[in-house]
Amino acid sequence: MRSAEHHAMTTVFTIGYEARDVPRLVSDLAAAGVELLVDVRELPLSRRRGFSKTALRAAVEDAGIAYLHDRAVGNPKPFRDAWKSGDTATGTAGYIAHLDNGSRTSVDALAQIVAQARVCIMCVEHDPLDCHRSLLVDALRQRVDGLVVEHL
Repeated sequence: MRSAEHHAMTTVFTIGYEARDVPRLVSDLAAAGVELLVDVRELPLSRRRGFSKTALRAAVEDAGIAYLHDRAVGNPKPFRDAWKSGDTATGTAGYIAHLDNGSRTSVDALAQIVAQARVCIMCVEHDPLDCHRSLLVDALRQRVDGLVVEHL
């Protein structure tokens, strides 16, 4: 966790595991000095070996990185489906409304964590612009002054 004398700029990292295996993901997190991996998948399951919640948690914790699954800021299926079908406007609007309504408390709590620790937000998609985590980061920027975002 950051000490009281940490510099004024707060950084949050994001990562997509689409183009990585578990050892590479853990290595990239460790190289960035990540202290907490926040899994923002609504359902933390994967067909890719090692990326379901239990196995992923064990792998990152073995490397000294804490793990948190935050389902509340995951992207609900109807909005994921809209994005996958190419209707990004509907998917984006739906997810933003989701954050503003039922998940506001979780976003507020995540903002407090980001201000205290080196956090990385993780989902599947390699490109953050193709993922709801970019919208989540926008919501965090509204809550954390001077937030710097670094995509791993």
